[in-house]
Amino acid sequence: MKMKILLLFSILTIPAIVVFYSSSWISSVYQESFAPRVNESLCACQKCMMEYEPWFSALMKASPEPFLTPENNVSLEDFKWYQSIQSDRRSFSVYNTTVNKLFQIIPHSNDFTKPGPDRCTTCAVVGNSGNLKGSHYGPLIDFHDIVIRINQGPTKGYERHVGNKTTHRVMFPVSATNLDNSTHLVLFAFKIRDLEWLIKTFTQRKDAESGLKANKNLVMILNPAFMKYVHLNWLGRKGQYPSTGFLTLIFSLYMCDEVSLFGFGADKKGIWNHYFEAVQLSLWRKTGNHPGSVEASMIRELHMRKKIYLYKGMYR
Repeated sequence: MKMKILLLFSILTIPAIVVFYSSSWISSVYQESFAPRVNESLCACQKCMMEYEPWFSALMKASPEPFLTPENNVSLEDFKWYQSIQSDRRSFSVYNTTVNKLFQIIPHSNDFTKPGPDRCTTCAVVGNSGNLKGSHYGPLIDFHDIVIRINQGPTKGYERHVGNKTTHRVMFPVSATNLDNSTHLVLFAFKIRDLEWLIKTFTQRKDAESGLKANKNLVMILNPAFMKYVHLNWLGRKGQYPSTGFLTLIFSLYMCDEVSLFGFGADKKGIWNHYFEAVQLSLWRKTGNHPGSVEASMIRELHMRKKIYLYKGMYR
């Protein structure tokens, strides 16, 4: 009798065990094939900037599209902030008319590199700080896939310390410089007149000796709504508006998988000087309408959290 009971128990339990292990195996296969992998990398870099972190992810998620297109224009609410940083305070209607005219001249879309899981796009954001003097960063800067330079920062004569590669040049009218046919012009239009300047640049006679030389097919215009977002979300409304350098850093976070920062910061005495010109004592510790100390603190925070690599040059 005991033998029959044991035999019956074996007959009933073996299929159950098989079903249990089969079910577990199917579940593991499903998880392996379809469920998100906890340790799956978001890019091909050694460390992905976009890996989840509550503080950083919340800031990035709040962003509008960085660049202006006909389909991605600013709202009236965003324009009111943009209007507030200008002196002439022209209307929303004038702004829209100007933008529409501009996009009849330059391409209607901006195809810019975005971070992705199958690549590691490295970017060097090169500021103009005097800490680049004697830094010997040139080869390191040129090694990056994308090199973004700011305003008139020259390379000729400074190659050993700042490199000579430029893929993107950030500028606005007073800091404009001629570009070769392969360099992106990234316009920071802090006012409507800057947009009008760009229209004039590409509509004047081709034989005109004056004016900017650049490839109109490689123009990128920073979205005024993005400027507002950086001012409110990254800088907590400090200062009147963000600096060109800080805006450049933040938009680079949306283009790159890995960001290295060169040529940022005042010297040990607090002087904001340039590597290519003598410092003016009148600029001692002044950052104009920009919250220099707040921006510097945020840059240090990003470096500490390993979201960017900050190279301090000769002021380390």
